[in-house]
Amino acid sequence: MLFKNRFDAAHELCTELTPYTQQKDCIILAIPRGGLQIGHVLSEYLHCPLDIILTKKIGYPGHKEFAIGSVSLSSVCLNEDYSRQFHNYIQDEIISIRQKLRQHYALYLGNRKPTSLKDKLVIITDDGVATGHTLLSAIDLVRQESPRSIVCAVPVGAPDSIQKILPKVDKIICLHTPSSFSAVGQFYDDFSQVSDQDVIDLLNKSTT
Repeated sequence: MLFKNRFDAAHELCTELTPYTQQKDCIILAIPRGGLQIGHVLSEYLHCPLDIILTKKIGYPGHKEFAIGSVSLSSVCLNEDYSRQFHNYIQDEIISIRQKLRQHYALYLGNRKPTSLKDKLVIITDDGVATGHTLLSAIDLVRQESPRSIVCAVPVGAPDSIQKILPKVDKIICLHTPSSFSAVGQFYDDFSQVSDQDVIDLLNKSTT
């Protein structure tokens, strides 16, 4: 293993984020739920706000595992090959998905509105990158909100997935890219599940 737990990984990650300690309008976006423990440490180190990014894919009609787009609370990213063909279906899916995302966001942050990302330095983080699908979706959605720049910061990632992410961001910081990669959890001594209450507690700490 490489890390004792997510907090240990985050502290190691902080050393690579030192150039961003003086950056203005910086925000950490963590991918729930494992990314929150990483994001909490990074936000304290950089003295910047912590928020979450909730995304969900739009599945192909009848084959939900095949993504034809993705949705967040504030933006939509669609595969143009299917956007006209399935226009009505996609619009219905966007409404349905956003309703579910709002419920999750309300659970974690109550009535707090999502932070505007326009002209901000956005640092997206998670506890690791396996396939990279979730992170790529998050990056595409964040890009549509016109941030100043996007940085991806993760403790560990599969080499091929990191290569896919590289051209999508302004900078990627990944501490380890082991060639023998099967799952993120294999690189942690303690990879305990992060509960909804853990997420709520970490987000509350970041606002106090």
